[in-house]
Amino acid sequence: MPELPEVETVCVGLAKVLVGMRFAQVEPRRRDLRVPFPPDLAERLMGRSVVSVTRRAKYILMELDGDDMLLLHLGMSGRLTVGPDNGAPPGKHDHLICRFAGGDGPVVMTFTDPRRFGLCDLLPKAVVSQHKLLRGLGVEPLGPELTPAWLGERLRGKTTTIKAALLDQRLIAGLGNIYVCEALFHAGIRPTRRAGLCSQAQIAKLVPAIRKVLRAAIAAGGSSLRDYAHTDGRLGYFQHQFCVYDREGEPCPGCACSLSKTHGIRRVRQGGRSSFYCATKQV
Repeated sequence: MPELPEVETVCVGLAKVLVGMRFAQVEPRRRDLRVPFPPDLAERLMGRSVVSVTRRAKYILMELDGDDMLLLHLGMSGRLTVGPDNGAPPGKHDHLICRFAGGDGPVVMTFTDPRRFGLCDLLPKAVVSQHKLLRGLGVEPLGPELTPAWLGERLRGKTTTIKAALLDQRLIAGLGNIYVCEALFHAGIRPTRRAGLCSQAQIAKLVPAIRKVLRAAIAAGGSSLRDYAHTDGRLGYFQHQFCVYDREGEPCPGCACSLSKTHGIRRVRQGGRSSFYCATKQV
């Protein structure tokens, strides 16, 4: 599933092209993805202009003139591409096609989703924060609310692992498996460590590690492992900078350990996901 850096990259790509343009044609090519498309989606979007494109956690928020917001989520395999409208026929998994007028010429945005776990909703701006998918979300990991003191207070007494705590969207919104593994490596914390047993010194390292990893990933355009790509079709390349994720049995960066003794980066299953860590550097 695309995580925060991938969604942020998509938002930037959409904003660069679509802000100021207006919907000229809206074509839902099926009745639903994870949930049904709004029945009046095309009628409500026609003629509306895009004011901004922002992100909340892993959700894309397209602000329209008037009082509506288009809410998009990429799900497991969704992809949003945008570019000049050359009249190419839609593909098998292109489920929503939006054509825009204005700017330097006609543009088309295509929502492609082979597994159909994505979603699209349209709602008044005034109630966006109360949407059932958004109202329970925690703080943004790149926002000012996330501080070592704040996180330490909320981890106190927690019996879940630190990995599970960081993946809890009610605590910190937008973090996913890849970037939690990477941040814990940089902070020197083993993913299986009980959250409530993390010292304040460890948490003081963890918060900047989270920000460092996310900013580096955004700068690299995210990680392309399966379906994810930029809005112009290019792939992200942060996967080439992974320190531990998906590198089982390999040495971690700067490791002077004997692989015959340590067996390199280890992988364990936690909550149905793979966690990767260095048993020497992470405690």
